[in-house]
Amino acid sequence: MPDLSLEILHGAPGLPIAGIDEVGRGPLAGPVVAAAVVLPAAGLPDDLAGLIDDSKCVPAAVRAALLPRLLACCAVGIGRADVEEIDSVNILQATFLAMARALAALPLAPALALVDGNRLPKALACPAHAVVGGDGLSLSIAAASIIAKETRDAEMRALARVHPGYGWETNVGYGTVAHRAAITRLGLTPHHRRSFAPCASAEALRLPAA
Repeated sequence: MPDLSLEILHGAPGLPIAGIDEVGRGPLAGPVVAAAVVLPAAGLPDDLAGLIDDSKCVPAAVRAALLPRLLACCAVGIGRADVEEIDSVNILQATFLAMARALAALPLAPALALVDGNRLPKALACPAHAVVGGDGLSLSIAAASIIAKETRDAEMRALARVHPGYGWETNVGYGTVAHRAAITRLGLTPHHRRSFAPCASAEALRLPAA
């Protein structure tokens, strides 16, 4: 389970440390969303801290219940890169844009950022360390992963109501068999990533827009 070891190692008493994580690098549709989280100086309540983990390891119902509690006690910034940016600069650079925007959106200036992954965005507003597997190690990164996941999933469920038939209410834009079949049947929407191979193939076939 993630803990505060990295925050303590890289920080000092009273210095805010931000954890940053993203969600949505792999889907065929929708934005990439990042969250930056600074935990409260007094720490999270034990019952809350014990539930925080990499968002992929936390059941959906638990994530949904954790979101308002985290938003109520943590400093949080959310950043996005939209489909046009993903197609223009590639998904890695779009992810870096989302992370930088999340950090900039924090209501306070952290002394350091712990960023999930093995590479750092160049445009961060403070010094940073890359942490491979950080969402399973750092409590602040894990909290960011949950907030980013819940935020993006909610956006994709809203888009599913506007563009029915692709299953975004459950697959949240990932390339499931049903989603790929819907692209073949219905064509692309403005929210599909045309630089991703399945969408690029559909575009080449000039399928009708939804």
